Amino acid sequence: MFANLPLTALRTFESAARQSSFKAAAEELAVTPTAVSHQIKALESWLGIPLFERLPRCVRLTSCGERLFHSLHGALLEVSQTVDALRPQPSTGSLTVSTTPTFAALWLIPRLGRFYAAHPGINLRLDTSTALLDLHQDASVDLVVRYGLTEYPSLHSQCLLDECFAVYGAPRVVAGLAERTPTLITVRWRNSQLYDLSWKAWCAAAGEPWLEQRAVEREYDEEYYALQAAIGGQGVVLASSILVSESLASGLLVPYRPDVTVPGACYTALCVPGRERHPPVKAFLDWLRQEVGAKGAP
Repeated sequence: MFANLPLTALRTFESAARQSSFKAAAEELAVTPTAVSHQIKALESWLGIPLFERLPRCVRLTSCGERLFHSLHGALLEVSQTVDALRPQPSTGSLTVSTTPTFAALWLIPRLGRFYAAHPGINLRLDTSTALLDLHQDASVDLVVRYGLTEYPSLHSQCLLDECFAVYGAPRVVAGLAERTPTLITVRWRNSQLYDLSWKAWCAAAGEPWLEQRAVEREYDEEYYALQAAIGGQGVVLASSILVSESLASGLLVPYRPDVTVPGACYTALCVPGRERHPPVKAFLDWLRQEVGAKGAP
């Protein structure tokens, strides 16, 4: 049934299509760019249709190329997962997880020691980025953890942590709030949809007149910097209950009016459907569930 399929050419095409580059495919497959070009031309000749548009500095899939890529990528991924599952010691292997720098620094990395202890055979690479990834196109990333309200119907998803926002400060700063209007520390969000409720919403819920009193406001690009500013005593921060958890546990920050919160979104683990069965991915997802469930985490 499959004797006439040009498997080498198809594998070469998948690599070039996924990376939109003959050169990158050549590096991945350990061949020359000329060899990749020959394989692609042979496949196009065999099919009788063009698969790529050759542009001055890159290549782009044609509509037929897109159709072939989506079918081929899914099939090769399924074969790869099955082979991995059949190998001896299936819990070992490599795993690439992508998440935001702030979530990595403030929640994930402080807990990763327990994952390494439980799974010493898994080589975990953490990719920290705020860029959006197309997991159907980028097979180099196994799993992403992202924050937001967006749904991803084409991906396997696992909601990890729901959050709320509250006000926190260094112990000495919070102790003095009854006597003076604090400096308000906030974050300059790249996507306003992620955090429409801010200091105005919290002050309204708490009945605090800080904004009417024209409190000084300081903005930072990342939650990590905002929390560090609060730890340093620069003011109070409106922060995620998830990202502040380690600072609370260590006593570096304490809550102010913990009964007053505004809603946040959810941190979700995402992967290509079927990838959740890949042993290193499954091990990591299982570990995340345990961490989230431990002590009523965050």
